[in-house]
Amino acid sequence: MDANFRPASRLASIGVSEILKITGLAANLKRRGKDIIILGTGEPDFDTPEHVKAAAVQAIAAGDTKYTALDGTPALKAAIRDKFLRENGLDYALDEITVAAGAKQILFNAMMASLDPGDEVIIPTPFWVTYADIVAIAGGTPVLVPCVEENGFRLTAADLDRAITSRTRWVMLNSPSNPSGAAYAAAHYRPLLDVLLAHPHVWLMVDDMYEHIVYDNFRFSTPAALEPALKARILTVNGVSKAYAMTGWRIGYAGGPRDLIRAMAVVQSQSTSCPSSVSQAAAVAALNGPQEIVRERCLAFQARRDFLVAALNRIPGLVCQVPEGAFYTFVNCVGLIGRTTPDGRQLNRDTDVAEYLLRQVGVAVVPGSAFGLARYFRISYATSLRELEEACRRIDLAFNLLT
Repeated sequence: MDANFRPASRLASIGVSEILKITGLAANLKRRGKDIIILGTGEPDFDTPEHVKAAAVQAIAAGDTKYTALDGTPALKAAIRDKFLRENGLDYALDEITVAAGAKQILFNAMMASLDPGDEVIIPTPFWVTYADIVAIAGGTPVLVPCVEENGFRLTAADLDRAITSRTRWVMLNSPSNPSGAAYAAAHYRPLLDVLLAHPHVWLMVDDMYEHIVYDNFRFSTPAALEPALKARILTVNGVSKAYAMTGWRIGYAGGPRDLIRAMAVVQSQSTSCPSSVSQAAAVAALNGPQEIVRERCLAFQARRDFLVAALNRIPGLVCQVPEGAFYTFVNCVGLIGRTTPDGRQLNRDTDVAEYLLRQVGVAVVPGSAFGLARYFRISYATSLRELEEACRRIDLAFNLLT
């Protein structure tokens, strides 16, 4: 009998996230004493707000450490309902809300609950690396639609309409976007929603995780509020990870049609069961508590963005658009392709550029091909201004060494 492990065929085209691999490699080099600046992680460098941490401590002291309701405590669902109504103008009943161990699990539950083999999911690129892999694991077919820089990395109505077939089940949109920082205002959404109105078999999943990290008076909108006629086939996904610097607490949530939410609960019941009770108590405090700290931190991110974009655009060979939100820049490096490093290697791909930056000057970035759009690289500016300044100095130095 062959004792070698045989992985499931569904994993044949799926690996560990490129972001995690690059970040892990850079962290390992750092542990070995190398001077590495890691700009690959989408994690705020701020701490979780004190009142949120205090709520968790109080929950532990009160013995709130048992299993909770499967997909969210009544208290957290009520806080989410109030948040949706207060900030988005969306009215969801408690049984139209679900809570999971991070937004990634929300997406996984939704795909597992709704996709049959061959069902198609339209994903505009560049996209967060997890989207396509979750679709594939669930038996669906990712349909990647490139979104060009000239259009602000946003999906157009014409491209969406061309991508829809009889097998299309979902369209996935993320605004503001990871990795590009592009955001959809109401005027950008309107033509896309008109296309979806004409295709009643297609559902829309909206990832609003970076809702509170927007700049220059950008007015955030979400499709279920913009087009009530589509609300019955929209899943609105969000979480506390980014706005409240709660990445490790692992709480994501969503509002959507009751039947979908019930089906997602079935999936969750046979995987993780309920999210952490303590994390849920902390999330209640985050959503119900003072929001000034969220706005203050957004201003700090904006200052970092302004510095970084200006600094990168001064480096010959790089072009960087100004992101409307999130804390990423998606840098066009096509001007470096074909050039040669000091040790004689030619930069033929964005992966070569990223590898060169890590090897030559100790700056870790993520190549754009990991996000479905080559000849770019992503920088996360969820780190200190001091580190960003040093990173830009090193990047400039590295590219000046090219011939």
